[in-house]
Amino acid sequence: MIHEHSLDRAARDYPERLALISGELRLTFSDLRDRVQRIASMLVTLGFQAGDRVAVLLPNQAEYLETVYACAWLGLIVVPLNTRLSVEEIDHILADAQPRGLIRHSAFPVPTEKVAWQVVLDAQELHLAAERVVDSVCDPEAVFALLYTSGTTGSPKGVVLTHANILANVEHVAHWMPHCESDVFLHAAPIFHIADFPFMFAAPAWGMAQVTIGRFIPQTFCETVQREGVTHTVLVPTMINLLVQLAELRSYDLSSLRVMGYGGSPMAPDLIRRTREALPGVELIQVYGLSETGYLTGLRGAEHTEQRLSSCGRPCPGVDLCVVDEGGAPTPIGQPGELVARGANVTRGYWNKPEETARSFVAGFFRTGDVGYQDAEGFFYILDRIKDMIVTGGENVYSAEVEAVIAQHRAVQEVAVFGIPDATWGEIVMACVVLKREASLSVEELTNHCKRHLAHFKVPRRLEFTTELAKGGSGKILERALRARYWQHEAREVS
Repeated sequence: MIHEHSLDRAARDYPERLALISGELRLTFSDLRDRVQRIASMLVTLGFQAGDRVAVLLPNQAEYLETVYACAWLGLIVVPLNTRLSVEEIDHILADAQPRGLIRHSAFPVPTEKVAWQVVLDAQELHLAAERVVDSVCDPEAVFALLYTSGTTGSPKGVVLTHANILANVEHVAHWMPHCESDVFLHAAPIFHIADFPFMFAAPAWGMAQVTIGRFIPQTFCETVQREGVTHTVLVPTMINLLVQLAELRSYDLSSLRVMGYGGSPMAPDLIRRTREALPGVELIQVYGLSETGYLTGLRGAEHTEQRLSSCGRPCPGVDLCVVDEGGAPTPIGQPGELVARGANVTRGYWNKPEETARSFVAGFFRTGDVGYQDAEGFFYILDRIKDMIVTGGENVYSAEVEAVIAQHRAVQEVAVFGIPDATWGEIVMACVVLKREASLSVEELTNHCKRHLAHFKVPRRLEFTTELAKGGSGKILERALRARYWQHEAREVS
């Protein structure tokens, strides 16, 4: 269904308008739709049917978008893979999703999990079919994507997103970052992130061109904005920090850039001030959400006042967000509780995890796992997390996942993992480790052990050995007490 409301609509209404710029490739909407239809035809000849999964392990490039569009056309389920994961982590996802196909790039880890059909794009051609399929699948409740997040128990969870979920996200994108037919969106953040993912459908829905860069480098970003007249983009705060520190920033003509969304984690007030000074003509839009929900709230440019720089904004129409206590009852204005959400944008649950799905909903609302409050004017503020999750450089890391890997080492007695504040990354992963009696282990050895099993961003940047960990009366490790000394001078306990 999402195909009819995005690319198909654009090819009908703006056939000769520029649709996609990726390296030397420049395609109109008519050209792009033709290529996508031929990719879809190729997949049909290979035996793919609605409901089959296709995993994608690629940098931001034309074939990424084309593959996703082809899946939308045929009713296939796309499985975007985080390019920063280790082989072991990718194998876990492939084993869970059981994709029939995998399209990947050799620059990224080579999974060992068997997949029936596989293409390495930089080594093999994607043979487009000469004939074209005509009919596309039109079912709003069909599953369209599995976005895998780190797991609270150590194993990844596939967030189930339907065509209707994605269409709702497209509508919310249009609400927070309005655009017109002549605008240009730059995929500078990884497409597999929920902050960027909806734009591949929002852009064609409104006749907007898309530009891709393989990875974020401040100079490449500036060159692309200047050359292609980019008007809109979404970055994580870590990227924005690198951008405003670029010594030659003012030597680029970035006057076309009007709107910069940011998400993944709140942005420090000082960085907001520096960004406004460095890019005075750019409106900053903060968006808060999760893989399970897409965008939930937004803080518009004019709302970035001094008293609200720590707010994540207000919800848009179609999103019902509220704060509840432990019993599920709404809390009074200004009183903290857990943020819960419902709407057409919210996932139906997790792939192959019915118990996890059941725990994630209360009275029809999805539990975000974030603690916060709402003020009298409807603005929301995030204070802490119920889930032991760390957000580092826009990437989510669950403490349990890292703890499980560290605990595998034969020298480790017990471990606690939590996030501590960092000026560059928002938070970094910290581990406190108790060794077994008579055991010997260095920081370097334990770090190397983690690198063999975890993505680089999940590996603790700080490791400390201790003789004991703070525990409660039941013997449970008190991560909050361990991390308290690192956050005591911060306004809140999350980045």
